[in-house]
Amino acid sequence: MAVDYAVIVLYLAGMLAMGWWGMRRAKSKSEFLVAGRRLGPAMYSGTMAAIVLGGASTIGGVGLGYQYGLSGAWMVFTIGLGLLALSVFFSARIARLKVYTVSEMLDLRYGGSAGLISGIVMWAYTLMLAVTSTIAYATIFDVLFGLDRSLSIVLGGAIVVAYSTLGGMWSITLTDMVQFVVKTIGVLLLLLPVAVVKAGGFAAMKAQLPDDYFAPLGIGGQTVFTYVLIYSFGMLIGQDIWQRVFTARSDKVARLGGTAAGTYCLAYALAGAVIGTAAKVLYPHLGSPDDAFATIVKDALPMGVRGLVLAAALSAVMSTSSGALIACATVANNDIWARLRGAVRKPEAAGEGAHESGHESAHDEVRGNRQFILVMGVAVIGIAIGLNDVVAALTVAYNLLVGGLLVPILGGLLWKRGTAAGALASVAVGGLAVVGLMLSFGVLANEPIYYGLIASLVAYVAVSLATRPTDAAVLAAWRERLAGRTATTPSTPSTSGV
Repeated sequence: MAVDYAVIVLYLAGMLAMGWWGMRRAKSKSEFLVAGRRLGPAMYSGTMAAIVLGGASTIGGVGLGYQYGLSGAWMVFTIGLGLLALSVFFSARIARLKVYTVSEMLDLRYGGSAGLISGIVMWAYTLMLAVTSTIAYATIFDVLFGLDRSLSIVLGGAIVVAYSTLGGMWSITLTDMVQFVVKTIGVLLLLLPVAVVKAGGFAAMKAQLPDDYFAPLGIGGQTVFTYVLIYSFGMLIGQDIWQRVFTARSDKVARLGGTAAGTYCLAYALAGAVIGTAAKVLYPHLGSPDDAFATIVKDALPMGVRGLVLAAALSAVMSTSSGALIACATVANNDIWARLRGAVRKPEAAGEGAHESGHESAHDEVRGNRQFILVMGVAVIGIAIGLNDVVAALTVAYNLLVGGLLVPILGGLLWKRGTAAGALASVAVGGLAVVGLMLSFGVLANEPIYYGLIASLVAYVAVSLATRPTDAAVLAAWRERLAGRTATTPSTPSTSGV
């Protein structure tokens, strides 16, 4: 394993070096949080694919293939479909808004302060996403070095926190691009063909496994529908995804680069399912489906190549973890802490480079966001060490995100009659309904997201129609920003902010 260890150590050292290099570029809030909104199509598509394809998509995707066959691709497939929908229908408008967070978009659309509710919901989602990604280090470092679970989490988490804190989005973008390349080579170009050959080819796989392993809906139609609700819609509204959209150099880059990334996700989904299916042929009696990835890597790949593929798994985890961490810190600082200390700022006008506050320099803004990444990173590592039920934590996060924020966000983009009061009611009713139904039916049940979404939609439409339409000046300013012009929001806050 000495060569494999060397590959992994060199990879980790490279991540830290890129964090140091990124620190030299992050001189303003825009540079630190959204890479100066300067990414071109190649880098944008690579980093977008890197963040959405994390440990769950790689290790979990192979595990689903092991358990259900080719239909195990559906989880990652729905992620790709969501990214395609975001890129084709919404990304250009989102990029033109020139904001930093989803709550700032709600401010612009509904004409008031996006109060603490939407910020706290989004913060909880990004926090748990970062936690569940960080936990995955335990599995990978156990395979690599046989390390204790807590030590593995601290080691992996500390590296991500270090390079994220140093250079913000520039460091994360550079590391994600490397991770995208490593992931493509390791999983698609090396592990996939080797796994199929070791299993005897597709004909042998089909002969040795039940027909359900090759049925399109072998995983279950209801499961696929739930994946669409949670993951496809989650791609449309997550702060971690939007913050990547904000890095695009233009709305064209956001649309075309995102479409390329979504297409890549579809191929990655199928690859993971095929690898898992091959693992079922080779190792039919594993203790857990999630062991399939590590087992086939250890037993089927030669020295050196094995290290590269394990680095690919590490890349998948790190890209999602770092993206969720900077999203969590951005929301905590800009949408929660700033409001609690009474320093609510209006989203900046298009045209970067100005100080984001009359009282703080660009250096102060970078320092403040850097401190929040460090604090959130330490919290994420601490929670990850103490948390055992990863699936439940991630399900709660996605249920709250989609049940509470999907309707007011998409409603704001698509329905001009939606009001601030309607959006507030939608967040409150949808969020409370999801929590109550999870307590009633169980965290992993399908009913909470089904009925929570319906309750959120009904509350949004009913309250919006029952209250005064959004002020014409607010809608005019909103349309100007959607068109990419430099209009700003009226200064009069709404008393029923979202």
